[in-house]
Amino acid sequence: MQQTIIDNYKQAAAQANQQAVKYKKLANTYSLLRLGIFGLMVFAIYLTIAQDNFTIMAVSFALLLAAFAWLVARQGSYERQRDYYLDLQRINLNEIDSLQNNANLYNNGQHYSNEKHIYSSDLDIFGNASLFHLINRAATSTGNDKLADWLNAPADKPVILSRQQAVKEIAANNEWKVNTQTKLLFAIKEDTDQMKRLFVYLSTPLKLPGEKWLTSYIKISPYLLSFALLAGIFLYPVFKLVVIAIVIFNLLILISKGSYILRGGAIADKIGSVLANYAIVFNAIESHQWQSQRCVDLNEKLRTNQTSKNIRELSKLINKLGYSLIMIVGFLLNVFFLWALKQILQIEKWKRSNHHNFEEAFDVIAEFEALISLAVPAINYPDWVYPVIADTEGYTVKAKNIAHPLIPGKRVDNDYDLQDAFKIDIITGSNMAGKSTFLRTVGINTVLALAGSTVCAAAMEVSVITIVSYMRIKDSLNESTSTFKAELDRLQMLLAAVEHQHRVFFLIDEMLRGTNSMDKYLGSKAVIEQLIAKKGVGMVATHDLQIARLEDKYPDYVRNYYFDIQVIDGEMLFDYKMKHGECKTFNASLLLKQIGINVGEE
Repeated sequence: MQQTIIDNYKQAAAQANQQAVKYKKLANTYSLLRLGIFGLMVFAIYLTIAQDNFTIMAVSFALLLAAFAWLVARQGSYERQRDYYLDLQRINLNEIDSLQNNANLYNNGQHYSNEKHIYSSDLDIFGNASLFHLINRAATSTGNDKLADWLNAPADKPVILSRQQAVKEIAANNEWKVNTQTKLLFAIKEDTDQMKRLFVYLSTPLKLPGEKWLTSYIKISPYLLSFALLAGIFLYPVFKLVVIAIVIFNLLILISKGSYILRGGAIADKIGSVLANYAIVFNAIESHQWQSQRCVDLNEKLRTNQTSKNIRELSKLINKLGYSLIMIVGFLLNVFFLWALKQILQIEKWKRSNHHNFEEAFDVIAEFEALISLAVPAINYPDWVYPVIADTEGYTVKAKNIAHPLIPGKRVDNDYDLQDAFKIDIITGSNMAGKSTFLRTVGINTVLALAGSTVCAAAMEVSVITIVSYMRIKDSLNESTSTFKAELDRLQMLLAAVEHQHRVFFLIDEMLRGTNSMDKYLGSKAVIEQLIAKKGVGMVATHDLQIARLEDKYPDYVRNYYFDIQVIDGEMLFDYKMKHGECKTFNASLLLKQIGINVGEE
């Protein structure tokens, strides 16, 4: 199955490359034609001087400028098509790389890592080779933030179910997903603060003095100049002086308003092409016929505000402003139309009418990126399943053939059954037998389930719970914290969470490692008994067999499971399968013997 998925991505990447080569050739051809137009303009100037006939230049420039503008538009279109297919190729190759090498061109979320978070550090949610690294397909900074928020805390059941339906719809429309990723890939290189600057720009008026009369004059200026120019050529030579006077007056206006043009254009110039790209993305969302309620609601926000249309208009205005920077073309546009000032005034008019609700619109893109990311497992790993979100009085964490999604190759799966109950499961076992991995397996799949994605299991049912982990406890030289002190801090946090937070499900891996064995046992036993008193629910992995005796004291609350090994001819064999009961076989002495240390009996 997975090889078929990889082959499909390879075929799509090859087709995208063929299209990219095609449009690259067309763009190069039109670039040469543009150079030819420039040469004809130079020749027209030569003829005008040689023939002393201004009509030649006037007519030639009018025709050549029109031809030049058409060529620019065509070349730009072909370059955009080329870039689109190159990005489409990258997107498909990235999926192949993800499936084969666990690689990803998108952000791995390292900057979201927080060792003090209740579970993200212990469960490898962020950073290299993390869950975020596996599924993230968000190019924008806001999309990354949204996905990180969803993985950092469980959603409510209605929200989870609405996300599930949206993810199912996106997963069933992989072509739309890949195309939308392609259209957003430009944002992966953008400055993370760019959108903040855009929102500030849209909400800050320029306050240009004399805006009203300038707007009126700009409308009639090209007609006045054209009339004076034609009259000077065909009727009265004295009108040539009028032409010069109008040109000088127009240039003086531009010079006097130069600071406003520069101020307004400085930011606009940087975001024009970016806005055009976002307009394409908004249109991709708006034009799709959505069925799931969450996608319908998100789409309605855009359609109500005509987001793609409005952003496309602003992008065009900003791009038109850029024409004024094109040497001879810019000079003529400014002389005839006061072009730069005209576009600045149009942009300000647009800002006054349309700057509202734009942050909400860009949040729609962020949410779609997060949903696309949650759909990745459903598409790339079709054997994963959508979990059932239970609504039980007790805790429910039930799974069939559940495995760790970040383990490459053949994964060993296990079953787990906590059905509408309040239990603490003690898991004993040898070193490297799979205790810690199983705790992380349950934890990371629960995070996926409560975010709205599929899980790495044949079936899973889980109630809305808050995972709290106690696994990778580290000392801190910066905070002058010993390992034992760090463990005490984590225990205090865990106990407080169980008492005050809703439905905490804890994952504890080897408590109190930073103290002697007797204190460790007595302390661990006391902690578990306090958790029982608080009706805490979760799993405790330990090497200490005495902890397993708690099942005798609390038979209705404590259950024992274990991971064991087989030793055949001195070789340890791990099956990584969890079984009922307590472990009887340990392997520390065998492991020490393998590195040359013989452990004698007392």
